[in-house]
Amino acid sequence: MPPEPTERRTVVTGPPRRTGRRTGYYRPRTEIDEQTTLGHTYVRSLMRSQLRAALAVFAVLALLVAPLPLLFAVAPDARLEWAVLGFGVYVPLILLARWYVRRAERNERDFVRLVEDR
Repeated sequence: MPPEPTERRTVVTGPPRRTGRRTGYYRPRTEIDEQTTLGHTYVRSLMRSQLRAALAVFAVLALLVAPLPLLFAVAPDARLEWAVLGFGVYVPLILLARWYVRRAERNERDFVRLVEDR
């Protein structure tokens, strides 16, 4: 007697299903929205990094501008004053401002990347 024919198996494929959240998984955005201690720590870290950048800019600016009255008192030449104010202050001031804006944007981008979990 011949063996009985077996049914052929059918393979069904499709996109994987997500069955909800993983256990122990949290989103930093939820922590911030709910104002938990961890969310407060995230926001405080962003504020600290922004403050650090602002203090660095302020220190460089103070070192750049503070000695100017002494320089002008030592050399009362008006052409020197205009040259120092025109090129010695404004060019570094513009570069410092550009650095600060880039640094602040990078801090915010890093924070968003952390919160969005990318």
